[in-house]
Amino acid sequence: MRDWLIGLGVAVACLLASWALLVLLARRLPPGILRDLAAFIPDCLTTVRRLRRDPRVPRRAKVAIVFAGLWLASPIDLIPEFLPVIGPLDDIVVVALALRYAGRQVPRQVLLDAWPGEPRLLLRLLGPAPATTGPDAEGPER
Repeated sequence: MRDWLIGLGVAVACLLASWALLVLLARRLPPGILRDLAAFIPDCLTTVRRLRRDPRVPRRAKVAIVFAGLWLASPIDLIPEFLPVIGPLDDIVVVALALRYAGRQVPRQVLLDAWPGEPRLLLRLLGPAPATTGPDAEGPER
């Protein structure tokens, strides 16, 4: 039993050390697409936490957002995380789908206020703003 606990402790220490190394390396990336991708998952987790507590977010959108957060936190993945490049792909897809779903039910400004990263990434993920009609409708965004 003692050997199992030592092995488990070593495995957890290696995992934490690899995460710390990845965070350190991600902070040293030059501005650009690689840095944006490295920050995407942490920005998504922050957004999930903020939207979960926001009273302006409908319950259906909160359920989708919490599901995405649980998916990110879950150690079980469709694509194992240890595979280079494609490991976090399932996490990114699930979060992107949940944010797009929430984007159709939540005012865009609420999502932008909750997003800690570069706003252009979230706007690109959400796609074009839905067309509004009526006397208060503004012209198309440019």
